[in-house]
Amino acid sequence: MENQYNAELSEAEARQLHARLSSSPAFHELEREHALFCFRGMDVSIAYFAKRRRLLVQGRGTQNFLRLMLPGARLTTQNSAVSAHFGVDESGKGDYFGPLVVAGVYADAQLAESLARIGCRDSKLISNNAQISRMAEQITALPGIASEILCVGPARYNKLYAQMGNLNRLLAWGHARVIASLHAKVPACPRALSDQFANEWVLRRALSEYNLPVQLDQRPRAEQDLAVAAASILARARFVQWMELAAQAARCTLPLGSAPHVLEAARHFVSIHGAARLGDVAKLHFKLTKELM
Repeated sequence: MENQYNAELSEAEARQLHARLSSSPAFHELEREHALFCFRGMDVSIAYFAKRRRLLVQGRGTQNFLRLMLPGARLTTQNSAVSAHFGVDESGKGDYFGPLVVAGVYADAQLAESLARIGCRDSKLISNNAQISRMAEQITALPGIASEILCVGPARYNKLYAQMGNLNRLLAWGHARVIASLHAKVPACPRALSDQFANEWVLRRALSEYNLPVQLDQRPRAEQDLAVAAASILARARFVQWMELAAQAARCTLPLGSAPHVLEAARHFVSIHGAARLGDVAKLHFKLTKELM
């Protein structure tokens, strides 16, 4: 099975692995019966059984983990390569204020190692905006990295939504455009990975318009893939940057999400700038707009 591997590790190798996992922000340690140590992260579960000197690795991220953390392990299977691919993710789709940002990152085995060393993980697991910004700078500075960011401000977003009439179609349009731009930068890349769409054919149809020789994969929690995680960080960094600049220009708070306190912030914005300007900072198809008006 590609998602389950056994490796034989000496005690010294196990200690080294334990130290690496303990120091990595991408993994957290758990308790498991009979196991000397157990960790979870990057879409894998790792357990080491000292009595038999056996390491068990399970999960969708197994191949990435083996390539990055155990390149010299004596594996029971040879299928441990990390295939080159584009990872795509978005930020801002659930926020009333702010843009929709779609980002993509190209990663091969070597770049995946670099992304792992940086500590790339789903941006939703990083609460500190300053850390998001630093990691985004580190990602884009990696030698050989290719990335693309599409930032659709609220004014343009509202026009596109009126034309398409559906958020999934708008998301698919953004994802497909980012993948096409990445393909222009790395034409040899054979594959793209994104989070699972509610209807997977929406994204497939959008991408088919570009007629690219790229295999499209979708799966739940795709952010556990390193390339998708890096894309989520780039998207979040651009979203946060836009929000900070917009709040300064508007001279009022533009909170995240769509909870009741966001409605109060929208009322405050309208009281200062008028209802006609709301579409410059907010996604008007949200129910909050009807409540506001």
